[in-house]
Amino acid sequence: MFDPTAFENIKVVIEGDIYDRDLSGEILVIDRDDWINTAKLSRKYEISFTVKGFVPEKLSAGLVLEAGLENLSAELLGTESANQLAGCKVEIFFSLYHSNDLEVFQDIQDTLQGVWGQDRAIIQNVRHSPLQNSRHIHNKAVISFDRLVYEEQIEDLTNMVDYMNESLKKLKKIIA
Repeated sequence: MFDPTAFENIKVVIEGDIYDRDLSGEILVIDRDDWINTAKLSRKYEISFTVKGFVPEKLSAGLVLEAGLENLSAELLGTESANQLAGCKVEIFFSLYHSNDLEVFQDIQDTLQGVWGQDRAIIQNVRHSPLQNSRHIHNKAVISFDRLVYEEQIEDLTNMVDYMNESLKKLKKIIA
């Protein structure tokens, strides 16, 4: 009998929760990717959504799960020392399109720290064309947790979707 990995179990639960919210009309799933890297023997899953009624190109949120060879093999080995690696990495991101204004960046940072906590690493990455004279930019704000997530913490991940929704609603007020 095939025993699914922690990555697979976490992915199925979080995906199910997000699609249930999509079906209920709370959110709108806008993208999903599920990668298997055979060169590095790793897995990566990414799902993006926005709040129903929001313009996805202007504001969306996403969740990324990753498990490398060391994580997958730790589960298969099942030793006490390997069990510390039997999980996956989680990253949350927000894609925003807004004016290129330092005050807006600071408001985004403050808002995300208010929702996710002061001790979280929040990095904003800006993308724009220097050849276009545009006052607006694409910003990807990434929240890293700098630790592995284990199967026992699946419920915490479904709670993260609530925080993502809360963040989207607060960010909408900033970039509107």
